[in-house]
Amino acid sequence: MTIKSMQVWQLPTFGLENLELVERPVPRPAAHEVLIKVAAVSLNYRDKLVVNGELLPEPPPMPFVPISDMAGEVIELGSQTTRFKVGDRVMGNFWTQWLDGEPPRAIREHGLSLGGPLPGMLAEYVVLSEEVAVTAPSSLSDEEASTLPVAALTAWFALVEAGRLRQGQTVLVQGTGGVSLFGLQIAKALGARVIVTSRSDDKLARAKALGAWAGINTTYAPAWAQAVLELTGGEGVDQVLELVGGDNLRHSVEALAGSGHISQIGFMDDTEIRMPAIPLQLRCATLRGISVGHRRAFEEMNQVIDRHGIQPVIDKVFSFTDAPEAFTHLESGPFGKLVIKVGEEETRIVG
Repeated sequence: MTIKSMQVWQLPTFGLENLELVERPVPRPAAHEVLIKVAAVSLNYRDKLVVNGELLPEPPPMPFVPISDMAGEVIELGSQTTRFKVGDRVMGNFWTQWLDGEPPRAIREHGLSLGGPLPGMLAEYVVLSEEVAVTAPSSLSDEEASTLPVAALTAWFALVEAGRLRQGQTVLVQGTGGVSLFGLQIAKALGARVIVTSRSDDKLARAKALGAWAGINTTYAPAWAQAVLELTGGEGVDQVLELVGGDNLRHSVEALAGSGHISQIGFMDDTEIRMPAIPLQLRCATLRGISVGHRRAFEEMNQVIDRHGIQPVIDKVFSFTDAPEAFTHLESGPFGKLVIKVGEEETRIVG
């Protein structure tokens, strides 16, 4: 039986207070597209910025459906689709034009990403190009798989694609949000030791339970690079996942070992980044901007997740009708990811 209508959360204009639940027709897949029954979506801090009109340089066509991350099941194929079959579990590749290699010009000029400016995933059904869909890891539930497209791939791309992570290296991740915890889990699985920074002793203890080698409370050690050097016998760390921005980059540079690598990912404090040039030069270090990654890296990461049994950390699962509350909960600084279960009638705490 053909399903004709679905529920969708949409924005007629920017602002979380304007998010509304409406009925829409179920889309039909074109020749090279797949229709997906969404099982779960997960939130990134980026989604909050998009909803509040604080990120996109130009507003997308309204009404707009937010959220970039999704996992679901293919239920209908376009007439010329070859990559998938009905029943396959899939996710969406955030940068729809970036399949491999260097970022295409379309990304730099138009930002063709799911969840802004392209339509997002907070709906019961979505249509994607078969080139944008990625097979979900078989070892993960739909809720877990929904957390991968942005946060996990960002951490993987920073550590493995850009940083060329090697066994025995030392990695530092900042905070305990989605990217940082995936960075911790990926680095540990690949044989690195991981230092975590946080302002919470409780979160540092939970990070150590996940396998962190050491933790630094930056409330008590605001000049935390010195604590890193003490932990590493003066050597410093091989890689830093920089998620704070602003003046924090100064500490990241000072914490580096020779030929170290900083992945600039976040800007929780400030979108401007500042640092002295000479320490970066003396370390012969690399500073590289990271914006998620391409489909080939996504597929390789999923194989490693299955092989090593990496399980995403989920802080809380919300019902579809409680989607606005999920956005509000982002402000609480969750330990891990927030997930909205599409079709789920009850919100529950996981972690």
